[in-house]
Amino acid sequence: MEKYSLLPEQLVYEGTVSESSFFAPERLTENELLRVHDANYWHRLKNLELTPQEQRRSGFPHSEHLIERELRIMQGTLQAARFALEYGAAANIAGGTHHAYTNRAEGFCLLNDIAIAARFLLDHQLASKILVVDLDVHQGNGTAEIFKHEKRVFTFSMHGRDNYPLHKEQSDLDVHLPKGIQDDAYLALLREHLPRIIDSFHPDFVFYQCGVDVLATDKLGHLGLTIQGCRQRDAEVISRCHQHNLPLVISMGGGYSERIADIVEAHANTYRLIAEAYF
Repeated sequence: MEKYSLLPEQLVYEGTVSESSFFAPERLTENELLRVHDANYWHRLKNLELTPQEQRRSGFPHSEHLIERELRIMQGTLQAARFALEYGAAANIAGGTHHAYTNRAEGFCLLNDIAIAARFLLDHQLASKILVVDLDVHQGNGTAEIFKHEKRVFTFSMHGRDNYPLHKEQSDLDVHLPKGIQDDAYLALLREHLPRIIDSFHPDFVFYQCGVDVLATDKLGHLGLTIQGCRQRDAEVISRCHQHNLPLVISMGGGYSERIADIVEAHANTYRLIAEAYF
């Protein structure tokens, strides 16, 4: 999508970041991938053996280029987790592939970058309790499925009640939002739940899926947030992580407004807030 090139250009142009702030990830190793995803599924995916029906469910016609892109997105979030431990926060311009299950693709997500990076941190004793804050308009159903028996990961999803996916998984906490919810009501719910989760679960690392498909201008979202409300949403998460000295990784997630400028501005606000809080 166009936003993947426009967003870094905007951030450099305005001086929020410099060119040296960016990194280009390599490919994720199979060893790390298979800590999360089913071996048979991965074998069929990489060899382009998924059925036409499975490909339609994923949202993409499959190709070698697509699989290569996915592996680099996965490694990008894993590398961002390493950088967050060093610098306090890091972000993946792509990522947020929260619909990918252990053994299947859904909703433009083939593999689950947040789950892969979280599993890496746990396996290497780099984190002991991980909070996933998913504020994309769509439930993080794949992430919820992957970690449903993992007590060291708390999955928190605020999403459209009547939006995709029609069948919701059970996160550790789900907040189902009505159509058209606006800034004040949305932010009140976030302020009610997020501090309580942090205070009771005591995470030592946070992944934040910050899709901007919550905007009122979004073609698929059906919520009612303004760009300023979306910025305040991000400020709530980022500031609380900073206050609690929690390493933070941000993945971009979705955004489907008619005007590309709305998408880029909403995403750019996230990076401006990271820069203000952590750098």
